[in-house]
Amino acid sequence: MASAAIRTVEKPLTDADYGRLAAFRHALRSFLNFSETAATRIGLTGQQYQALLVVRATPASSERTVSELARQLLIKHHSAVGLVDRLVDQGYLVRKATHEDARKVELRLTANGTRVLGRLADVHRHELAHAGPQLSTLLAQIARAAEGGPEP
Repeated sequence: MASAAIRTVEKPLTDADYGRLAAFRHALRSFLNFSETAATRIGLTGQQYQALLVVRATPASSERTVSELARQLLIKHHSAVGLVDRLVDQGYLVRKATHEDARKVELRLTANGTRVLGRLADVHRHELAHAGPQLSTLLAQIARAAEGGPEP
């Protein structure tokens, strides 16, 4: 897990700064809540959706291993193993030995995993088209304020 950097505050945060941070966190949590709900509707957890997304998004030239999945999801290796076990049992993922080393296992989506992920990713893309501009605006406001720019 990455640790947050502790920084010396050069100037105190204003009420507006706290408001922007709270608004951004609320917008982000709203999207994450949408994501969890969308995944639950089709029988997945939010983390399972994220795992399928990571496997699909990893280029073929890169490793699609349990270790890489754990790194991407910021979870412990043994937690990723359990997550993969459940996705394999549900028929969304398969483990395949790599060509270079038969002891090394690569993760691949099944046809069903690809289909389910496609449906979920499409509704996420649609929601991001709606929520994205708000998140982008709030993030830009926070960045400007942090750099000492003009108040919006």
